[in-house]
Amino acid sequence: MEEKLTQEPNNLIKVVLFGPESTGKTTLSKQLAEHYNTVWAPEFAREYLQKKWNKEQKTCEAKDLLPIAIGQMKLENTLAQKANKILICDTDLLETKVYSEAYYGGFVDEQLDKASKNNSYDLYLLTYIDIPWEADEIRDKPDLRKEMFSAFEDALKSHNCNYILLKGDKQTRLHTATKAIDELLVGVNNLQCKANNE
Repeated sequence: MEEKLTQEPNNLIKVVLFGPESTGKTTLSKQLAEHYNTVWAPEFAREYLQKKWNKEQKTCEAKDLLPIAIGQMKLENTLAQKANKILICDTDLLETKVYSEAYYGGFVDEQLDKASKNNSYDLYLLTYIDIPWEADEIRDKPDLRKEMFSAFEDALKSHNCNYILLKGDKQTRLHTATKAIDELLVGVNNLQCKANNE
């Protein structure tokens, strides 16, 4: 089970869109993948929970979180093989952990908790709540956006994640994100040049 929650090794720069629902993560994931001519890993939970809703008219339950986490990592590992230097992730297991804590009284499956700490990403793009809420069958808690945003930011801080905050319209966010990713790329290229010269 543990290996199903583990990242496969690669040399990619991994960037995660991170934040509450309906804050523009998927839109920006697509934009960034196009900008860098690479692929993006969608949020597995969306497909999983939509199927559950269509079948049972039920939303997410605590028992769904581990299958969601496993599905997310399988998707990420598969798409990493197709990525071009950078993998854009619409979510990660730390985000699943935040939802678990928020929705189920602080409960987090031990395996999910461990994997969320062991898997690593180069940059988190924390999306702010200044985008209008768009309701659907899966999304809820529109009145708790500030609280959920704080939970996401607190998780990044407590896990010592490298992150930047994204605010503003789509173009502003894209510009801020690409500037930060470009800096990562320059750093990686400099390290490779140094290694080649030694």
